Amino acid sequence: MIEESEKVMDHLDRVQKTRDWLNTQIIGQKHLVDRILIALLSDGHLLVEGAPGLAKTKAIKTLSEAIIGEFQRIQFTPDLLPSDITGTEIYRTQDGSFQFQEGPVFHNLILADEINRAPAKVQSALLEAMAERTVSVGNRTLKLPKLFLVMATQNPIEQEGTYSLPEAQLDRFLMKVKIDYPDSPSEREILRLVRNESVPDASQKFDDPLSESEILAARRDILNLHMADVVEEYIVALTMATRNPSQYAADIANQIDFGVSPRGTIALDLCSRTNAYISGKDFVSPDDVQAVIHDVFRHRLILSFEAEAQGIDPDEVINSIIASVAVA
Repeated sequence: MIEESEKVMDHLDRVQKTRDWLNTQIIGQKHLVDRILIALLSDGHLLVEGAPGLAKTKAIKTLSEAIIGEFQRIQFTPDLLPSDITGTEIYRTQDGSFQFQEGPVFHNLILADEINRAPAKVQSALLEAMAERTVSVGNRTLKLPKLFLVMATQNPIEQEGTYSLPEAQLDRFLMKVKIDYPDSPSEREILRLVRNESVPDASQKFDDPLSESEILAARRDILNLHMADVVEEYIVALTMATRNPSQYAADIANQIDFGVSPRGTIALDLCSRTNAYISGKDFVSPDDVQAVIHDVFRHRLILSFEAEAQGIDPDEVINSIIASVAVA
C-alpha cells in the first residue's frame, strides 16, 4: 500500500514539474495551462476561445515539447476537405492498388486552428474522430493513438465567413475555455521571453518530458482519487439545476432552454478530480467542482431567446446555479 502511494506521488511530482515549466513558457495564461493539463489527464478535448495573439497555438505546441508525442497543426479554412484531416487513399501505379495515407489526425496532439472557419462536413470528420477515436476508411476501421488530444480554437472577433459549431457537436469537447489579455507585469515578461527565444539556449527546453505510460498512470491515479458521496451528489445536483432550474432558482427558470447532458456530468466529475490532483490533493472537494464548472458547462447550456435578448451569458447563469445549489 505504501509502495502504491509512493508511485502516485511520483506521478504527481512529474505532472507538477511539467505544469511549472509550462507556466515559464506560456506567460500570463495560467488558467489555460491548467485546463490543457486537465484535458490531457482527463482524456478529453479542449475548445479555446480568445482574440488572436493570446498564446493559444503556443500553448499546445509547448505542451508537445513537454510530453513524448507527435504534434500536428491543422489550419481550418473554408476549402478544407474531410480527407485533409483523416487521410486519403493513394493509388499505387506499381501494382494497381490503393494505399491509405494517414492524415494529421493520427498524431497525439492536434491543434485545430480556427475550427469555425471550416464547413460542417469537415468539422464533423474531426469531431467523430474525437468521440470514437477511430477513422473509417472503406470497410476498415483504423484506431487513433491512445494518447490523443485535440485543442480547437475559435476567434470571437470575426464572425464573417465562419460556420458555428452545432450544440450537439460542442458537447464533444470536455471544456470550453475563454482566455483574455495578460496583465501588465505578464506583458513585460512576454517581451523578455520572446527576446530570449531569439537567442538559441538549450536550457529553455524541457529536459524530462512525460511519457505516454506516465500520463496513463496519472489518469488511473485520478480515477482512484477519493470523492465523498456528498461531493458526488453535489455534482449531480448542479446538473439537475440546469435541467429543472425552477426547482432551484426561480430567477433563471426562463433563461435556460436545454440543460446539461449526462456527458456534462461525467466531464464535471473528471475535471473536478483532475483539478484536485494537479493541486496536490488526495480527495475532491466542492471547491474543485466550482473551479471547473464554468469551463465544463458554458458550451453545454442552451439559453433561451429571452436570456440572449437581455445580454445574459452562460457564465452568469452558472453563477446563479452555484449560488442556488447547496453544498452538503
